[in-house]
Amino acid sequence: MPMRLSRFFIDAPLTLGQQELPEAQAHYIGRVLRLAAGDAVQLFDGSGQEFLGELVEVGKKAVRVELREAFAGMAESPLRVHLGQGLSRGERMDWAIQKATELGVAEISPIVSERCEVRLKDERADKRLAHWRQVASSACEQCGRSVLPVIHPPVTLADWQRQVEADLKLVLHPVAGPLASHAKPGSLAFLIGPEGGLSDTEVEAAKAAGFHAARLGPRVLRTETAPVVALTVAQQLWGDF
Repeated sequence: MPMRLSRFFIDAPLTLGQQELPEAQAHYIGRVLRLAAGDAVQLFDGSGQEFLGELVEVGKKAVRVELREAFAGMAESPLRVHLGQGLSRGERMDWAIQKATELGVAEISPIVSERCEVRLKDERADKRLAHWRQVASSACEQCGRSVLPVIHPPVTLADWQRQVEADLKLVLHPVAGPLASHAKPGSLAFLIGPEGGLSDTEVEAAKAAGFHAARLGPRVLRTETAPVVALTVAQQLWGDF
């Protein structure tokens, strides 16, 4: 059985020919994975293009690659989903972002709401945003996506409700009709509450902002489980599953 070709996201525009890789990716390829000159690689830069090539130099300070072939990557889902995910602690938020990326989400906005147990300030918020974008790019490497989802900076629930645009806007709520009761949209906004859920006032405000309540079966789902189920059902109904 042939070895699986190593595939990496490169946080810089890629073109055919030789080029030096950015420091972070060069360190990972050369020092962590210990790949060597002559090894074949597949790279993508988030533009939708994929590149095949070969490492031509793997040194302590630089890694160079020669890219010899470019081709269109995996098509994105025809259903464009913007996920508004209530901020949760550490690994739960990472899990939600990772799985949403694997399930084809186009945009993710971390939402600061009434019952959030997480508060991010300035520098810490910047670090978390960079970390979440790394989680998403790693998920793209794993699942084969050629376009990275947009991870927005944290935003208040009220601001997100005012700004987000979609053909269909849904807020998850245990007392509501199922997703399948809605006609097929071209774009979808999903609002999912934090660990403590959304308050009744927040749900009513979402409805006033054009969101429809929708439920995912009879059981109450955790904040990190809900996006996985919601996106799976949406992709099955209206996307590319």
